[in-house]
Amino acid sequence: MEAVQAHRLVRTYGGGRGRQADSVVALNGIDLTIDEGEVHGLLGPNGAGKTTLCKILATVLLPTAGTARVCGYDVVSQSGQVKRAIGVVFGGDRGLYGRLTARQNLQFWAALYGLHGAELRTRVDALLERVGLLDSSGRHVEGFSRGMKQRLHLARGLVADPRVLILDEPTAGMDPVAARDFRVLVEQLRYERRSILLTTHDMAEAEAICDRVSLIDRGALLVTGRPGEIGQLVSRYVRIDATGVSEDLRNRLSGTRGVVSVRQTGGDRTRVEAEHGCTSEVLALLVASGVTDLATGQASLEEVYLHLVGDRGMQVPR
Repeated sequence: MEAVQAHRLVRTYGGGRGRQADSVVALNGIDLTIDEGEVHGLLGPNGAGKTTLCKILATVLLPTAGTARVCGYDVVSQSGQVKRAIGVVFGGDRGLYGRLTARQNLQFWAALYGLHGAELRTRVDALLERVGLLDSSGRHVEGFSRGMKQRLHLARGLVADPRVLILDEPTAGMDPVAARDFRVLVEQLRYERRSILLTTHDMAEAEAICDRVSLIDRGALLVTGRPGEIGQLVSRYVRIDATGVSEDLRNRLSGTRGVVSVRQTGGDRTRVEAEHGCTSEVLALLVASGVTDLATGQASLEEVYLHLVGDRGMQVPR
């Protein structure tokens, strides 16, 4: 069963009657499916349309055209059923009440979903333990670190036991240990056959936990596939990493047939990307110039992203 299905989804802003030229197209004919139990990554620069898509699936925004269904329910005509089937985590301070404790926050949200009595208490305790906040459950949220707030957001997104989770930058502000624990949690949710739509700028995170990823730019879906499969889109290019390349040699490499980019990647390292058929010529030039510390490989998801989208608003954590 498809957990999420979007067909020719369009969303425009502004451009009221007689002002079509002033309208902004946030989504432009998006087609997307997410299977049951799939972790699907959505990557794109700032303003690409990621959050707009998430808000339509969460019934916060109406589509201008096209259709979207979650767990078989239409997001427009069956929004009530959709809301009961999803959990949404948009992050930041939105949706959290600083003067309440972590436990009180979850109790409030659980009550809104109709939980009460022993069922409410059991659910809240289980979620606090699951996200590692049980020992801090009596503290006011206004004193939490950003990473702790993100973990509480995750618990809030699970409070209604949803089949589909929409996570917008869920590890933003988390320290490495908390981010690792989050990835473990995602694996547990996948095992439970929950479906997850994850927006992120972290390429390593997308490659580590996503079954498939979609690259979106300027409201259009560029490509969807498994991280390794998308890498094949630029398999005609070979990546060559070299140590000890002089500025003069970098300039000569830039003018070599088949070389598409030459850039320093930190310290004394240089990365050359060349068309597959021209690799031997590049390697011969490097070796003839005395460069012997070499390594070749295929493009990573990050490099595919930069080839297809560019660096508009892009942030790649290091």
